[in-house]
Amino acid sequence: MKLGGLAMCLLGYDFHQRPMPPSSEELATAWRPYIETCIEAFGVKRAMFESNFPPDKGQCSYQVIFNAFKRIAASMSETEKDALFSKTAREVYRLELA
Repeated sequence: MKLGGLAMCLLGYDFHQRPMPPSSEELATAWRPYIETCIEAFGVKRAMFESNFPPDKGQCSYQVIFNAFKRIAASMSETEKDALFSKTAREVYRLELA
């Protein structure tokens, strides 16, 4: 389960209409129910954070997206964070780190 693409305008958020882009805290608050539901359903071994960048750029920066993910994952163990931020993707896409 790829966890991302939530900053796209078509999902109903109004972030692109505001005078200032959203903060990572605002995004974490908005996205948390969806992301946590997916993680509960699929588990960290079958979920990974990702961005839909550059289409997400219409609402916020790449850094803000990943800082929102960090906020959402803050209470998780290091093993769970490792899975969500890299291990699951490495395994799914069969990537080897040099």
